[in-house]
Amino acid sequence: MGRPIALLLNGEPRAGILASTVTELVLELDLPGPALLIECNGTALHRSEWDRTPLKDGDRLEFVRIVAGG
Repeated sequence: MGRPIALLLNGEPRAGILASTVTELVLELDLPGPALLIECNGTALHRSEWDRTPLKDGDRLEFVRIVAGG
């Protein structure tokens, strides 16, 4: 975890984020990792990229929760 940064999460500003990677952000926000698709600054990320995708002040992230239907 690094120093606090501000991000845009699903279009909403969020300050005080301590995560330094996408994986850390998922944990910090207590999100359901296995059921998420994440886009960072317009680029869809494969789950294997979360650990090595650093976060910077001002990054834009979109979270889409996968829901099974019938």
